[in-house]
Amino acid sequence: MSERIITLEQVNPVDIYGVNDKKLELLKSYFPKIKLITRGNTMKLVGEEEAVLEMEKKINLMLFHINKFGTLTENNIERILTDSDEENLNFEELSNDIIVYGNSGLVVKAKTVNQRKLIAAAFKNDMVFAIGPAGTGKTYTAVALAVRALRQNQVRKIILTRPAVEAGENLGFLPGDLKEKLDPYLQPLYDALRDMIPPEKLAYYLENGFIQIAPLAFMRGRTLDNAFVILDEAQNATESQLKMFLTRMGKSAKFVITGDLSQIDLPKRQPSGLVQAAKILPNVEGIAFVHLDDRDVIRHKLVRSIIAAYDHKKNNTEKTTDNNTNNNE
Repeated sequence: MSERIITLEQVNPVDIYGVNDKKLELLKSYFPKIKLITRGNTMKLVGEEEAVLEMEKKINLMLFHINKFGTLTENNIERILTDSDEENLNFEELSNDIIVYGNSGLVVKAKTVNQRKLIAAAFKNDMVFAIGPAGTGKTYTAVALAVRALRQNQVRKIILTRPAVEAGENLGFLPGDLKEKLDPYLQPLYDALRDMIPPEKLAYYLENGFIQIAPLAFMRGRTLDNAFVILDEAQNATESQLKMFLTRMGKSAKFVITGDLSQIDLPKRQPSGLVQAAKILPNVEGIAFVHLDDRDVIRHKLVRSIIAAYDHKKNNTEKTTDNNTNNNE
């Protein structure tokens, strides 16, 4: 039997234990053979030496995360418990603590390992694909990176675009002028910008073209120089649309393409350009792919459960289809 004592210095024990010891119970569930005793700011671990040492490493990673990022969610804990120590540490050291300061004291930080991978990839590459389910912060992180680049004069403008696929890019039936017709599709981008840029300055940027928001179809024929360009909801771009967009890249430009392959709204016989790009481009130098998953979800905890339930159903359906195919053969 082995015994280790960890003293929580410069950390509020509640940040590790959680309200009503909720985080502590999560930690214990991964080490059922370890006896964990807490008293104030000390944690005592008792059990087999190898397991005790492993648990101590994980707790130290949790403390490292709190000291570096000022927060520790249950998703963060699960990621730390299931990933290797090396992966967690490397990507935390690669990324900056804060992406950008927003309005009303908002501090925009990466909150998960894969969000930090996205930031590191964007610093190293001119084009990054961020692929993952809803709620993983793909778009929000990308917009924060764009605002940071504009503030630091790394680019002259931000260009944000989405395919307006829900209406088949036929917006005539919606009321209002063109901007009013398009705004419902682009609202998530506006929401992120409003968090990070004061209203008066955002209005100035939009009116003077320093920030441009438009549907994907409007990108045709343009050359996007000195810009941070984000294509959101890229799973709803066709192969020809995505190729058109990617080849708009001009000098001193950064491209971030985000998408969720589980929410493709294209007609069934129309393949997604993002699916094709994920097969064709991974080995191209200067292009990086970052994959996020349900452990990166930062919305309500139910979102993660919903994603897991749908993935489970999809996997069962695919297995049934494969079995039926084999039986028919």
